[in-house]
Amino acid sequence: MNKAVDKDVIDALIDDDAENIGSNPTENRPFHDILRAEMERRDVLKGSLASAATGFFAASGISSTAQAQTSSLMNFTPVSLADAAAGDGTQPLLSPDYDMQTLIPWGDPIEPSGPAYREHANTSREQANQVGIGHDGMWFFPLAEDLVADPSVPVINDFLQRWFNVNTRGLMCINHEFGNNFQVLGKEAPESLEDVRISQHAHGVSVIQIELMDGVWQTVDSQFARRIHVNTPVEFSGPAAGHPLLQTPAGNIPLGTVNNCGNGTTPWGTYLTCEENFNAYFGATNTESTWVATPLQERFGFAEGGTFGNYQWWMWDKRFDLSDPDYTNEENRFGWMVEIDPQDANHVPVKRTAMGRFKHEGAAWTVGDDGRIAFYMGDDERFDYLYKYVSAEPYQQMLAAGVSPLDDGTLYVARFSEGGVGEWLELSLNNPTLAGLYSDMGELLVNTRLAADAVGATPMDRPEWTATTAATNGTCYVTLTNNSRREEANAANPLVPNADGHIIRFTDDTPSGTTFDWEIFLIAQDTHGTEESFSDPDGLGVDFEGRVWIETDGGQKDGLQDQLLIADPNTKEIRRLFMGVNGDEITGIAYTPNRRTAFINVQHPGNGDPTATNFPAPTDGVTVPRDCTVVLTRKDGGVVGS
Repeated sequence: MNKAVDKDVIDALIDDDAENIGSNPTENRPFHDILRAEMERRDVLKGSLASAATGFFAASGISSTAQAQTSSLMNFTPVSLADAAAGDGTQPLLSPDYDMQTLIPWGDPIEPSGPAYREHANTSREQANQVGIGHDGMWFFPLAEDLVADPSVPVINDFLQRWFNVNTRGLMCINHEFGNNFQVLGKEAPESLEDVRISQHAHGVSVIQIELMDGVWQTVDSQFARRIHVNTPVEFSGPAAGHPLLQTPAGNIPLGTVNNCGNGTTPWGTYLTCEENFNAYFGATNTESTWVATPLQERFGFAEGGTFGNYQWWMWDKRFDLSDPDYTNEENRFGWMVEIDPQDANHVPVKRTAMGRFKHEGAAWTVGDDGRIAFYMGDDERFDYLYKYVSAEPYQQMLAAGVSPLDDGTLYVARFSEGGVGEWLELSLNNPTLAGLYSDMGELLVNTRLAADAVGATPMDRPEWTATTAATNGTCYVTLTNNSRREEANAANPLVPNADGHIIRFTDDTPSGTTFDWEIFLIAQDTHGTEESFSDPDGLGVDFEGRVWIETDGGQKDGLQDQLLIADPNTKEIRRLFMGVNGDEITGIAYTPNRRTAFINVQHPGNGDPTATNFPAPTDGVTVPRDCTVVLTRKDGGVVGS
């Protein structure tokens, strides 16, 4: 790293607000207005966590006495507020009931025999065979050859039924969201195409085989290990595949995935990676006004000089130059849900266009009584929306017929109303509002955000991760990281009412239905000054007992760093299991099938500044910190989160 670079510059480049300015110009009723009305309806006003929780217990028929009881789901000793606030932020803090190990830091080879990490000295070819930067969403897949059905295990879903006894080796699929030039290159901006290639190959997805050997998780050489990055061939499927809006005059083949943030899985064993802030990598070299943003480009926040990160890929790689007429429409090839088969190293990643184009964040699924599968997805930007995709037929029937359930289905966007009810608005040509705007479904899907604007979806406060399991009986949670309702603001001076975010949970009438019930699960600002203090909920998971795993990304209060907390879904008790280091984000959640091991990520520790932290290395004030995965286990061998 360039040690002379001002730390404030690094922080500004990586600041979460800088990448989520918001580009929704509609006058659709903002969610915070509805939230305020709903809070007033339920008499949940600003105040203590106890008063807020009591109001919601009453509204949901849960006894308020339950909130004072010790959770039967969580028995670990939490990291106390005093201990957390007393730390210097150079190393993580962990519940005394847990052990931790670090794994696969940025730059390590994806196989032990691969190229070793050399600080700011690896070539682009080497980086293409090394763990990427910006660790984010991930999932652990036992090897297919190890899968054995266990009839003694209740059938919760295909994963658990077949994989319950496979807990010591598997494939880790992990997203690499972003890493700015200071982190990756050690300088402010790329100076050659080679520099750009290094940056490009640090983004994307890794598939890495890991095994538990002598009590320690390690990477091993594997036929399945690979990197998928922005120069990897990809395919499009679904209604927009082959559409003119996905073709360029240059005739270049579709390549790559980038800014891979949240994730999902499928019950047939594949990995879903979400393309989020892809606009950051595009810019315009011709500054003499030959490039003017189209309404669609404006809706995604494309700018002549890029957005956050100062990547400047467009200066050296024509694909990302918005002013190069040969690459018109290249930007339309990003913003999709991408499916990857981790068990097939030759599998070409597929962009599933039926699931819409926006800044995808998360893909939690549930299956209805009719066998159709529904995926819930956030669009992570201020004033944007919550979506649902539902397969056209029972998903197992579609798979048996050789049709992907992700290619043929219906996309919906949410409208929230007072009274804790909501409606899923169909985004198809069956909707009269949209039939007059788009000539075919391919065009509509490329323009998903504009279509959602047109039907009157509810602008949300940055809908991020979604989470649901069979334990929730179809109930889904979504994090709203913070409120984007600003009149005069910048990243350092946000205005309330919801600067710290909240979590909603909702339940469809049926997964394939068009109405849902919703409630506020937690409001972050009401936790401040308490043992449960947190802000900016982002990463999210729900385990098979229903515990809610909450990860944060942003300005924590009360002297805290970003953290992992566990919440009881019934009592709403919160306990802090892990607190990260200076300048990081805690994100990504995966488990072994028996849930004796959990994996989380420490993203951009110290914002890359070695004077802030050197994690995962011991503190020395010199070593560049690196994104890495943290392995969590209970000392008593119990289920993680309990």
